[in-house]
Amino acid sequence: MAATIGVPLYACGGGTIPLLQRWMWEGMSLGSAAAFMITGPATKITNLGALKIAMGWKRFALYIGFVMLFSFLSGMIVNLVL
Repeated sequence: MAATIGVPLYACGGGTIPLLQRWMWEGMSLGSAAAFMITGPATKITNLGALKIAMGWKRFALYIGFVMLFSFLSGMIVNLVL
């Protein structure tokens, strides 16, 4: 869920730290926090606009899917390791 929320809710790295601190204090796992931190910079609105123009809709959709899948798997690995 954190990977999905991170796509439309981009905030800079410094801005997400207080948000993630609060969420983790309320029970969010470290893996979910990692997934959220991965999707944020990868889906910054200016980056997405440039990617859509350069790559077209099909590859743009694949990029979004890859970012979400990679962040999900990364979060799962973090939860397993820690």
